Amino acid sequence: MAKPVIMSVDDDPQVLAAIERDLRNHYRADYRVLKAGSPEEAMDAARELKQRGTPVAMFLVDQRMPGMSGTKLLARLRELHPESRKVLLTAYADTEAAIESINEIGLDHYLMKPWDPPEQRLYPVLDDLLTEWQHHAHLPYEGIRVAGARFSPQSHAVREFLSRNLVPYQWIDIDEDPSMRDLVAGFPEGLSRLPVVLFADGTYLCAPSNQELAAKAGLQTQAAAPFYDVIVVGGGPAGLANAVYAATEGLRAVLVEQSAPGGQAGSSSRIENYLGFPNGITGADLAQRAMAQARRFGAEILTATEIVSLRREDPYRIVRTAQGKDITGYAVVLTTGQSVRTLGVPGIEKYQGAGVYYGAALSEGVIYRDRDICIIGGANSAGQAALFFSLYARSVSIVIRAAALSPAMSHYLVKRIETTPNISVIPRAEVIGACGEGHLEQLVLRDLDTGRERTVDTAAVFIHIGTSPKSEFTAGVLERDEKGFLLTGPDLPRVDGRVRGWTLERDPFMFETNIPGVFAAGDVRSGANRRVAAAVGEGSAAIYSIRKYLETV
Repeated sequence: MAKPVIMSVDDDPQVLAAIERDLRNHYRADYRVLKAGSPEEAMDAARELKQRGTPVAMFLVDQRMPGMSGTKLLARLRELHPESRKVLLTAYADTEAAIESINEIGLDHYLMKPWDPPEQRLYPVLDDLLTEWQHHAHLPYEGIRVAGARFSPQSHAVREFLSRNLVPYQWIDIDEDPSMRDLVAGFPEGLSRLPVVLFADGTYLCAPSNQELAAKAGLQTQAAAPFYDVIVVGGGPAGLANAVYAATEGLRAVLVEQSAPGGQAGSSSRIENYLGFPNGITGADLAQRAMAQARRFGAEILTATEIVSLRREDPYRIVRTAQGKDITGYAVVLTTGQSVRTLGVPGIEKYQGAGVYYGAALSEGVIYRDRDICIIGGANSAGQAALFFSLYARSVSIVIRAAALSPAMSHYLVKRIETTPNISVIPRAEVIGACGEGHLEQLVLRDLDTGRERTVDTAAVFIHIGTSPKSEFTAGVLERDEKGFLLTGPDLPRVDGRVRGWTLERDPFMFETNIPGVFAAGDVRSGANRRVAAAVGEGSAAIYSIRKYLETV
């Protein structure tokens, strides 16, 4: 951790040099000693230290300075660094002002000038104050800090992105931290663009995109090589498995993920039926283990990089990113998975990120501690979310259209939910409305049997009502079924016994689409068994077909 700071402020260069000399002689081993020749310079330095997350142990400020008294300056400095010790340097004539400032700004001490000898008149006083500061100070977090508003959708998006990518950060609610609110308000963007993401090097980003945040956090967002054997689009279980096995086969492989590794499975609080993990494993942990494996064998992984188009330039297959960059290879594997469907209730979208969340949104768990929340949906993902949030929330209500959780939800999850005292099930109900001032406060439910409506108080709702394939960018290029899932192998439409538009003598390989060299695996593929283990199996098995294809180019 960076050394705490002791800052002296005086407009008299000789006095400033003397106090700096004495402070360095005695405290430089444990503290960084800074000086400022004016109130304005002191405020600028204090803001930068706050921005960097550097703790200030003490301010020593001269009372008589042009433009602003020492007392007024200390009052302003206290807004940025409320825990710092405050010492006023005074002349004999300033004694009364110093005494008044003890009550006015909580002055810790005042020192008469000159303070010679410092061993008797300076160090003993400061030693006591610094010891007291060490015992009571809450030292700032050294890593990434996210300063935002609790019900800001963009603040939620940033927290979720960092959490899903396992990037450590500290969340600071500016409505509960006045000093951080003052710092943010002092930026050119003010409070209009939240959150502000603060980095240890003193830089910051306002309402950053995933691409900006990933690049600044040290995640790879650009392809390092000009060409690959295999381009894997999508970082869910199928894509990660494909990248691992491609790399172990010695293929030059790159995996491109739009958001965070793991896909829908990555947001799961606990996967308990995955082979080899009898105590269960979080989706994020499983994804990170797979990423480590892929990188170990030489695969490249890009994060926060969206693919927007696919084209064929024989013998190459080329994908284009949202930033307009092309990634070229011999083969492409589409493992883009599915996205959560939105809840078609009028007015509910205005609360998205402010009490309405699609998927588990695990980063919100602590925020809704001791609150009442709802889960919409009855599949396994909803059950896992309910169990996770039951650890924090006062109550969790699962709203389902069916009469019971079974058989849509796995038996082991149903049993655990039944034995969790703060989880209840509201069957045969649907959401028809939402309301709240600035954030979600209530849901309106309708009984599907009687038509009766009722209002339920809830601080948040987490929606798991099904998914749709992430295949839009392939429309008009690849064959899809009526729901948008990619057709492969024997499922491709045929005309007179031949795959429509297929120009090769051979039939498409298993997992191959209607374009040779373009494959699909996992949840985005039509007919896939949508389980984590099945996606891993498809991603692994597709490498066999890819190797056979690569022998032809």
